[in-house]
Amino acid sequence: MVQVFEKEGVTCIEIHAPEVGRVYFYLVDGMLIDTGVQRFESDIIPILKDLSFDSVVLTHSHEDHSGLGCWIQENRDVPIYVHPKGIDICKHHCPYPKYRQMVWGIREAFTPHELPEEIQSRNYKWKVIGIPGHAEDQVAFLNQETGVLFSGDLYIRSKTKVIMDTESIPLMMQSIRDVLTYDFDSMFCGHAGYLPNGKEYLREKLANLERTYEEVKALLIKDYSMESIHSQLFPGHPSIIDFSEGEYVSKHIVRSIIEDINNNHDGH
Repeated sequence: MVQVFEKEGVTCIEIHAPEVGRVYFYLVDGMLIDTGVQRFESDIIPILKDLSFDSVVLTHSHEDHSGLGCWIQENRDVPIYVHPKGIDICKHHCPYPKYRQMVWGIREAFTPHELPEEIQSRNYKWKVIGIPGHAEDQVAFLNQETGVLFSGDLYIRSKTKVIMDTESIPLMMQSIRDVLTYDFDSMFCGHAGYLPNGKEYLREKLANLERTYEEVKALLIKDYSMESIHSQLFPGHPSIIDFSEGEYVSKHIVRSIIEDINNNHDGH
């Protein structure tokens, strides 16, 4: 369920949830990036006890990244930081649906600090880059000296088939474009793990999202309804749709793109 390994001086902790796959958190230069999940705390807490870290930074407040924030706050005398929009979310006990409680566990409330625009680890400065789209409080951490990027859930996989209604494809696209303006090599993803040549992975994902955007736009120009566009571009029915009780559906991809197109049209 939980494995620990090293890549480029980064301690990688990999957690395997049978229902949905892998999630990672990391230790670099005395800074813990995300916390692991509460469901597997019996395996993770002994690891946390052995790790030496002075601070915790969260890529975002989702429970698969913040699950042991409460335990760390109660048992380790270190600050925990999150984007300002994630502070209130972290202060609430388990603010997410039952199926996610089953997969990731019960994330108890804790009180993090506000992330600054730059965070200091033991020996390095890390630029904090806002990357909304998957979550409004999501950030990436970039070491401009070593060229290492911790990207949260910006990448996950190259092709996006379903999203939640709180997510936005156009915002994801812009966040990827923003990150690609920086120089970096290796990328550590919240769900895909260690990815050398990280820019190539992000470019591939961006190209796929841009292709989907243009396909939706072309059908919208032909007066296709959202339902018709959805059925034409996403004819399948991934199992996550039923498992998530409809929280993850492909229709949200189409909806977020149409909203962006309409907003841009109204703006002109």
